[in-house]
This record gives sequence, structure tokens and C-alpha cells, in this order.
Amino acid sequence: MRDGSLIPRFGRARRDPQTAVLEGLHAVKHALRFGAQLEVLATPDLAALRALAGRLAPDVAERIVALAIEVDEDVYAQLAPLPPSTGAIALAPRTVVGADEVLARRGAGPVVLLEDPRDLGNIGACVRVAAAADAGGVLSTGTHDPWHPDALRGSAGLHYALPVARLEDVAGIGGSGRLLLALDPEGQPLRPAELDPQAVLAFGTERHGLSDRLLEAADARVSIPMRAGVSSLNLATSVSAVLFAWRLAGRG
Repeated sequence: MRDGSLIPRFGRARRDPQTAVLEGLHAVKHALRFGAQLEVLATPDLAALRALAGRLAPDVAERIVALAIEVDEDVYAQLAPLPPSTGAIALAPRTVVGADEVLARRGAGPVVLLEDPRDLGNIGACVRVAAAADAGGVLSTGTHDPWHPDALRGSAGLHYALPVARLEDVAGIGGSGRLLLALDPEGQPLRPAELDPQAVLAFGTERHGLSDRLLEAADARVSIPMRAGVSSLNLATSVSAVLFAWRLAGRG
């Protein structure tokens, strides 16, 4: 089926703040596992998608095949800047949650705060790590949309596994009852077993670090112990190191 009407629909979706663009089978399977309601799922080869889903996502394979619409190769090639090689691209409503709601939740793990992250793929990688570690959510400041299609690609659709939202002002953390811990090279060495599971863990970019305003607002500063001469870690690597140190210390 040609269905060229999908081309403008997917184009509009990339600019729609209410819609998630899920590129690739991994993003589709994770989104379905964690409650996404797909509006459309396109593939250039339904038989190949059925076989791949059967191998990589047997728990949701039947749902994927039932939802999929087979389209011409030339149509599929225009649904994303880089069409997924796994033969699946979908649209779904975003899970809309406010930063205040994320901070008010209790019972989950620490909340990750990304201050003005610059790379959308890195935002997605942080979401993926946070979902794997069962964190309480991911908040970000700055101009980038944390649900941008490039961020969703980086998370492999795991935005649906935990709340992801934009935080307008770090001052809002003060009234949430959560400790704000700033990851800073000058901070005290991290002690994972003592990390408050209700803390907000603030991470800056590799180049710029955290702002003076956030550092001043923090209740404490902690650092990741590293070998001398290694100046910094990639943002997603830092998030991973802290969250899984916490989990492996028995608090997760």
C-alpha cells in the first residue's frame, strides 16, 4: 500500500508537542511494554517485521503485527530523516506529566535532573539508563524538548517507562521535600549506600558542568571518584555510574 498521506502526518508529528515519534523496533516494543497507545505503525515489509519482532520482542510481537501498516519503500523512506533499518516507525501520544508531579511522587528511586543538556541523543541515553535503573524520573532544563524524536531514538522508546518532563526553574525543587545533590568534581566522593533514594541528582554537561545558580541551590555536592588525569565523563555515563552504584549498593 502506498499511503503517501503518512508523509505529511509524520512530518507534522515531529513538531507536535503532544506526539511521540518512535523510530525503530526497539522503540516500538518498549513503548508498547510500558503502556503507549500507538496511533499508527508503518513498515515497508510486514513479513520481515513479523519475523524480527518474533525474535526480538516475542511478548508484544502479535500486537506489533496487528498494528502495522505496510507501505511502499519510497513512502517509508520519507517518514524520518533516517528511516529505521528495523522496518518500524510509529506515532503515539506522549505521556504528559509536570515536573511538580514527578517531584511529588514517592516510593521510586532518585530523580535525575539534567541541567541544560545540549545533545538530544544524550538526553535519550540518560532516559534509557534511568529507566533501566528504575529511577523516579528524568527532568531537564533548557531549550531542548526532552521528548524530541532524536531523544526518543536515544532512549529506545523508554520515555514510557518513567516520567520525563521539563523543569522550568530549579527553585521548585526546594519545596518538594527532596534533597538536591549536585554532581560536581569538587564535591565529596559519592557514597552510594548513603544516597537518599528520594534525592534529586543534578548533572551538568561535560563541557560546562552545573551552573553557579544550581550549585548554590544544592543541599550538597558529590563527586564520582575517578582516576587522576581523567577530567570528565560523558553525561549519560555519569548518570549510569551514579544510578547503578546506588542499585548495587543495595538501595535500589
